[in-house]
Amino acid sequence: MLNQQRINEMKERVFEANQALPQLGLVKLTWGNVSEIDRELGIVVIKPSGVDYAEMKKEQMVVTDLKGNVLEEKSLRPSSDLATHIVLYENMTEIHSIVHTHSTHAVMWAQAGREVPAYGTTHADTFYGSIPCTRQLTEKEVQEAYEVYTGKVIVETFLKEKKEAVDVPGVLVFGHGPFTWGETAKKAVQNSLVLEEVCEMARQTEELNAKAEPIPQYLLDKHYYRKHGKNAYYGQK
Repeated sequence: MLNQQRINEMKERVFEANQALPQLGLVKLTWGNVSEIDRELGIVVIKPSGVDYAEMKKEQMVVTDLKGNVLEEKSLRPSSDLATHIVLYENMTEIHSIVHTHSTHAVMWAQAGREVPAYGTTHADTFYGSIPCTRQLTEKEVQEAYEVYTGKVIVETFLKEKKEAVDVPGVLVFGHGPFTWGETAKKAVQNSLVLEEVCEMARQTEELNAKAEPIPQYLLDKHYYRKHGKNAYYGQK
């Protein structure tokens, strides 16, 4: 039997996180989605597919199991990106919420097929090193199970580049756009906003200096670890 109170609380968080996307300028039309997982209950709550943000209601957030099966009667269809989210949850067990947008500057880098170098400390505060871009999906992958392979190519990229999802909470999918994640829906949205900002900063950095280099490792370490890890000292206890 499902724990309705916990599900309602998840719906509230997911709804508020989805509403934040257009408010922060990360989404136009219906180009985005947020989900959250409860591993103990074995459920995911995600935005319904194609519903206008201005008309969306908390009650419309879609509840599924970890195979993508809708669990509530009279439910709307879940986001078409649900399968991608599920693959990421299966393989990145430390994350609890995922955001996907088509924010302008992040998409620019994805369409260019480029990782985003850590040019400065704004980047280093959230992302420990470059933000990777996946390889292009093959025609077979797109035709066979597009959203599933989108998740798989993200996982493949992190394994290949030996990056940890908690240290680099975001990725660019080649020709598509960004996915970010976090320990909460609010944090995952924040990471999406930071990703968009550093993509814009990196682009303009290269316009000003085509020979710009990433910051040195010692500065990357300082800024990342003053906010993350057991010795973090940024902010209040």
